[in-house]
Amino acid sequence: EVQLVESGGGLVQLGGSLRLSCAASGFTFSWNDMSWVRQAPGKALEWVSGISPGGHFADYADSVKGRFTISRDNTKNTLYLQLNSLKTEDTAIYYCAKDRYGTGPRGQGTQVTVSS
Repeated sequence: EVQLVESGGGLVQLGGSLRLSCAASGFTFSWNDMSWVRQAPGKALEWVSGISPGGHFADYADSVKGRFTISRDNTKNTLYLQLNSLKTEDTAIYYCAKDRYGTGPRGQGTQVTVSS
């Protein structure tokens, strides 16, 4: 059974940083593309970033490019998202997903709230 458990969210001030983690189990993590998606209050799910199985290739939504960095540690079966220069519009629940573009199984999410 695929299990994805996100953590690391919280309340942060405008311009601050957070590092999100996603612990994966129930599948061969190192064989799979992974991604982060988010959902802001009252808005549709938005793809944020995706990464290749080996971690060598990553892509980002224009809204986060240059501020967020996706990475992974295949020895720990863990996906990360470093969030820098946070804006109020980054407030959302962040989910990791078992594919490149966020359409696969997702975890329960972790809340990120950016205060001004």
